Amino acid sequence: MVDVLTYVKQIQASVHEKDSHQQEFLQAIDEFMGTITPFLEEHPEYVAHNLLGIITEPERIVQFRVPWQDDAGNWQVNRGYRIQFNSALGPYKGGLRFHPSVNLSILKFLAFEQIFKNSLTGLPIGGGKGGSDFDPKGKSDAEIMRFCQSFMTELVKHIGPDTDVPAGDIGVGGREIGYLFGQYKRLKQYDAGVLTGKPLIFWGSLGRTEATGYGAVYFVKHLLADENEDFKGKTVMVSGSGNVAIYTIEKLQQLGAKVITCSDSSGYIIDEAGIDLALLKEIKEVKRERLTSYQEKRPSAKYIANDSVWNASLKVDFAFPSATQNEIDLEKAKRLVTNGVKVVAEGANMPSTLEAANYFIENGVHYCPGKAANAGGVAVSALEMSQNSQRLTWSKEEVDQKLDEIMHNIYRSCRDTATHFNQPNNLLLGANIAGFAKVAQAMISQGLV
Repeated sequence: MVDVLTYVKQIQASVHEKDSHQQEFLQAIDEFMGTITPFLEEHPEYVAHNLLGIITEPERIVQFRVPWQDDAGNWQVNRGYRIQFNSALGPYKGGLRFHPSVNLSILKFLAFEQIFKNSLTGLPIGGGKGGSDFDPKGKSDAEIMRFCQSFMTELVKHIGPDTDVPAGDIGVGGREIGYLFGQYKRLKQYDAGVLTGKPLIFWGSLGRTEATGYGAVYFVKHLLADENEDFKGKTVMVSGSGNVAIYTIEKLQQLGAKVITCSDSSGYIIDEAGIDLALLKEIKEVKRERLTSYQEKRPSAKYIANDSVWNASLKVDFAFPSATQNEIDLEKAKRLVTNGVKVVAEGANMPSTLEAANYFIENGVHYCPGKAANAGGVAVSALEMSQNSQRLTWSKEEVDQKLDEIMHNIYRSCRDTATHFNQPNNLLLGANIAGFAKVAQAMISQGLV
């Protein structure tokens, strides 16, 4: 039998050859492959079954056209996708992203990451992802409704409460989920559990809006507790100003930290007095304005246009990248380390390049990868599925307590796995191996289907 390292490199090379143009997917593959060898050395039976070759191929990829009519009566068309990557642990689960950058590579990377993220939650959900290159920005509610209805007219053929349960992601919030759910209901039937992230009025879950941001903070809370530390008096950088960033900031402030940055696609804010969360929510959640409006109403704030917040040279304790993939490269990682950052917790999916992640780990920074740190969103989505199945609604406090417990379990699983393989500071290795181990066992038990 071929040795483990050679086997891993062969699979890695094979994926690169087959999907050479899918850079984001290859990045996710390389990150995973770079950590899995120690586990396979303990479990050579997985090499014999070629488990890596099987798990790196999606079970199903669905691509379809989405025709829709704009307010001027013109017909437009976008591409729609659903990647059903792995169902070993349960129905496919993962969000829908509506953004001009969406392509097959990005959705495959997100779906591949989702396999292990969902496994880490300990809940019965497989990995999937989907979306469209449709851009909701600048569109009227009527245009978004017509697009969502057209998108669901095709997607309905491939999803169901026990088959594939999409949720929201970038560009898909409660409004979009509502339109998608309404069209599903018209075409099929009322299945409360077919989508998560629903508005509360039709079986959404309390606490789902806050879950990803809160969960990232809870993950770090438990990490800090191991070192007899907490958030009080700490200074934090956060990127983004969407759902994840806003509720990351909210929970950080509740636990005593001072957050001094946020950002959007046009630039970033530095507010040394601490981000005014009420103002940020008004601008982003109510008025849907750019961050320039924040500066206009907040004398202590400075706005820097057309630049990344990670180019700012600020002395901070913790960083929570919560915007999008690959926002922190090696140069930005070096700047953060120079400025004293002790923890980098990813609220977004793969916001650090592989070089940046490795630099954090090599320099003693607690690097908390997205597949672990931002698993709170999908965890509460799975709790929403449970409530829908039982026809019950849990209190916000009950959901939040379960979220905290799940994030504590995820942290401990990553920590203990990394320690077992003699790399106690490598939570990336811990997350990858802990997530993979459960999926691998299920796949073997099911006959490698």
